Amino acid sequence: MKKLIIANWKMNPQGLKEARRIFSEIKKVASRMPRVETIICPPCVYLSLFGDSISKRRLNLRLGAQNVFWENPSAGGGAYTGEISAQMLKNLNVKYVIIGHSERRKYLGETDEMINKKIKNALNNNLKVIFCIGEQERDIEGSYLYFIKNEIEAGLKNIPRKLFKNLIIAYEPIWAINKKGKDADKPEDVFQISIYIRRVLLGIMGKELSRSIPILYGGSVEPENAENILKEGGVQGFLVGHASLVPRDFNKILKIAQSVK
Repeated sequence: MKKLIIANWKMNPQGLKEARRIFSEIKKVASRMPRVETIICPPCVYLSLFGDSISKRRLNLRLGAQNVFWENPSAGGGAYTGEISAQMLKNLNVKYVIIGHSERRKYLGETDEMINKKIKNALNNNLKVIFCIGEQERDIEGSYLYFIKNEIEAGLKNIPRKLFKNLIIAYEPIWAINKKGKDADKPEDVFQISIYIRRVLLGIMGKELSRSIPILYGGSVEPENAENILKEGGVQGFLVGHASLVPRDFNKILKIAQSVK
């Protein structure tokens, strides 16, 4: 299985010139990483810039979106101002979509029910879903494990098993974001959580499918911690935030992923 390294640009950068520069510098390195699939998820206003560039060449580079709506437009058109349909994304050569990110849950009020509907619609439209989960804080009693379990079960509720082949889980412990050193998540802790997530998936989709679902880590990934987490954390890649906007740092992460077997 290839390592998956996903660049979540969030609401950045602020201009086309800078977006093109970042993309170009990442593409040069990503295209030379045969054991890594790199997914760039820019703001939707930049998707059309990169779709043709990716589709015309056989690169280890794919385009992802940061959001999708849960309804498809009717024959008469979609009455959902400001939203983006799955078909719009597919027409721009988008292959992946991030759903359930902690920032959308926190600032935009996305509920488990809304996230479930988005996941179902995206999977039905053959998009690969990067389903984000993660606790706000980690308590000694271990109640955060029930929180993670509930997020997964609610997000995947009533989704047909045949659709899970396009599912990816991105574990992003919210408390670890922007933390470094002793305050950040340890590889051994990531490993324990990855095992726990697979156990939850086992109960939802069975042994064979649960083993095939990639699990990514997304709690402040930097070049300094990437190798240890990939080697010891039991994950198949990363969801990268801030570092994905710094090509030098992001390309270091790509090279590390390429070197770890």
